[in-house]
Amino acid sequence: RTWWWRRPLQGPPRPAATTTRFWSFCWLVLGAWRGLLASACPNACTCSPERIWCSDSAASLVAFPVLGKRSEREKVVDIYIANQRKLESINEQDVGLYIGLKNLTVVDSGLKFVSRQAFLKNINLQYINFSRNKLSSLSRKSFRHLNLTDLILEGNPFKCSCDIMWIKIFQETKIPKTESRDFYCVNDYNQRVSLMEKPVPNCGKPSVKLSTHNLTVVEGRSVTLFCDATGSPPPVISWIFNNLISKHESDTNKNPASLTIKNVSSNDSGTQISCVAENSVGEDQDSVDLTVFFPPNITFLELPYPDHHWCIPFSVRGNPQPTLTWLHDSVKLNESDYIWTKIHVINQTEYHGCLQLDNPTHVNNGNYTLVAQNQYGKDEASIPAYFMEDPGGSPFYEHISYMGPGIFSFSILKTYRSLNDYLND
Repeated sequence: RTWWWRRPLQGPPRPAATTTRFWSFCWLVLGAWRGLLASACPNACTCSPERIWCSDSAASLVAFPVLGKRSEREKVVDIYIANQRKLESINEQDVGLYIGLKNLTVVDSGLKFVSRQAFLKNINLQYINFSRNKLSSLSRKSFRHLNLTDLILEGNPFKCSCDIMWIKIFQETKIPKTESRDFYCVNDYNQRVSLMEKPVPNCGKPSVKLSTHNLTVVEGRSVTLFCDATGSPPPVISWIFNNLISKHESDTNKNPASLTIKNVSSNDSGTQISCVAENSVGEDQDSVDLTVFFPPNITFLELPYPDHHWCIPFSVRGNPQPTLTWLHDSVKLNESDYIWTKIHVINQTEYHGCLQLDNPTHVNNGNYTLVAQNQYGKDEASIPAYFMEDPGGSPFYEHISYMGPGIFSFSILKTYRSLNDYLND
């Protein structure tokens, strides 16, 4: 016999074959990803892109599990560790690698120490469970920057001291009374004591009170603020403020603590000053805004420009808010529905606005002087303005040159030109 074999005619791939190849490729990529992740996963744990699970007691973790690649660590949101009797500490170098971490569980293990800096980089951390470990103390500073929804610490041999009273306060604040958990510590007689029923004596959260909540001073003078703080143990007091330009000195070794600001600058008006008192039980703070009174200062006055209305733009500083008046060719300008002052932006003690003119004519040509005044002083500045040709043929200015705030030089022009021509010279 003679057998003949014919090769099938070539043509486009069938849909079923294309789909099969696509899904085969996806499974191949997924398998490779899992393989890479598994190779980086600690031997005692199982890992997925978002979770690390270590519960095999035979593995005996000695150190906190660490994935090899940074890109893998940043995706982890959940770490669960259990039955690891040799795992005794957590440091910043351990948990800080997982910046996306939200849930951390270490239970039924040998945890004895948690560094104060342990969770410094874990700003997303919301849930912590350290139940049934060997913790005898736990610093509030490890957790104070976190917005935790739950902190579970049952079954630890905490020593009865002020250092753990913050945990009781946290539970009372975060957990509804109907769901509150009792919290126990071991006293000097090795007795188990309920902190709900019998709090540790002589332990009090700080309380802070400033000497005034109306801190006002005239520019160039000095002012002193006092801060009285109570609490047990005695709290550490500190002053907090941002970008205080004026010279200042503080004394936090005494109670009340003091802050003296010398030769106060007007630029410091509006600065918030806070006194913070902190001990092992908790912290408290009190704040006040510094108000600086100073005379007006016209910082900006420019040539008019046409917008919806004509605008002579200006900026003025002063506290209290200055009263603004205008002179037109040295005569007080009576504002009306056609000429008025409008403040567009207020930035604490700065006022930015316009003298607005609705359809000005040649009558409005001339020299405009802004006068700013409050009870601490006065400032003024002038600007020439040209809006329309005078039918009577009075001359105006050929060249206007800006020499500084409120200072211009100009020369006489025999024939009129538009304001845009002046600005384009």
